[in-house]
Amino acid sequence: MSGGRSAFNASLQASASSALMDQIYRRQRHIYDASRKFYLLGRDELLAGLSPPPGGSVLEIGCGTGRNLVKLAKAYPTALCHGLDVSSEMLGTAERAVGRARLGQRIRLAQADATSFDPVALFERASFDRIVISYALSMIPPWRKALARAVDCLSARSSLHIVDFGDQAGLPAGFRIAFNRWLALFHVTPRGALAAELAQLAKAKGLHCKTVSRFRGYALCAVLDTLPPVATMDEEIQALRTLSAPVELIHLAR
Repeated sequence: MSGGRSAFNASLQASASSALMDQIYRRQRHIYDASRKFYLLGRDELLAGLSPPPGGSVLEIGCGTGRNLVKLAKAYPTALCHGLDVSSEMLGTAERAVGRARLGQRIRLAQADATSFDPVALFERASFDRIVISYALSMIPPWRKALARAVDCLSARSSLHIVDFGDQAGLPAGFRIAFNRWLALFHVTPRGALAAELAQLAKAKGLHCKTVSRFRGYALCAVLDTLPPVATMDEEIQALRTLSAPVELIHLAR
């Protein structure tokens, strides 16, 4: 009985989340990509550093308009891309973007809750070589569950790549207050405990965790990897902070 009640409650929560996101983005989805590029910082750097293996699989959790998936599919021509989102409105926009780019054979989309999705039911596969979460955790109230679910979908030689709002520790107090109030209008809440949660999750799962705070704490970039890191932390930070675009990033910007 308790199991059935839990499943019922989870279904209700997913439905409520879907309805809320649809309400927020029913109109905004049409201008989302044009407006968000000015303050969702670090997304293209994340995509450029993904480097999936030839023929590898990529999953984006909270894919929204499909903007990142289209860029990924173009930058990595052999990769098989998958995206899920709880909002049917956003997925409709993503489907049109994929269609315009003629990438329907390489990008698969599905509606699902980030905390409880079944990758086998959605995409006929249990794990992925690369998993991306870009500015989605700040919109998911049970964000720790979403993180745990993502980690469960890592394969033996794979990695989870995250970019989201940081703790803003280096920014002026007035800016932080005004900015967070503005974000709250869209049900966005920066996760100040994200770095600590990632470190704890990595330790529990035997993963390697690398986090970098950027733009005075405005954004947090992170990688959870199943393989030992090749570069030192200093090298990784330098690579993330490099302003000169690598070949993949130049390709993504076209």
